[in-house]
Amino acid sequence: MKGIILHGGHGTRLRPLTHTGPKQLLPIANKPMSQYALEDLKKAGVTEIGIIIGDVYPEKVKEYYGDGSELGVKISYIYQDAPKGISHAIRLCKDFIGNEKFIVYLGDNVLRKDLTDYTKKFKNSDTDAMILLCEVDDPQRFGIAELDSEPGKIKKLWKSQKTHHQIWQ
Repeated sequence: MKGIILHGGHGTRLRPLTHTGPKQLLPIANKPMSQYALEDLKKAGVTEIGIIIGDVYPEKVKEYYGDGSELGVKISYIYQDAPKGISHAIRLCKDFIGNEKFIVYLGDNVLRKDLTDYTKKFKNSDTDAMILLCEVDDPQRFGIAELDSEPGKIKKLWKSQKTHHQIWQ
């Protein structure tokens, strides 16, 4: 199983902190927030990781992570020429992924749960996709999942409630 860490976006809501580097390299408890993603993937047994980089200080990302050997993983860099969304970034990883199952982790997210059990469940399943969701007070900021009456099934996903733009059905 391989991992993808999305390291794109301009971080405009975090300015002026992002004037000198990507938001994913902003420190939380003395390490970049995207390093938590990398460490979560490694802890779950994922050691081949593709980092999607764009035009927002890609050299700083490469300088910090290098080839990943100092962190016990192997890193490949995949360039996304413009922020065209998560699905576009994942399509760019086709050669990196091959026919393997993979985990996508947003580099500006810090999860409070261990991914190991979820990763094992996904790896040992015959399902094509699994998504981890959590309930939030303001889903319009993050997107909305409409759940089916059958446990574990998602009927629809919307990018946000404001636009009510359906992205999957």
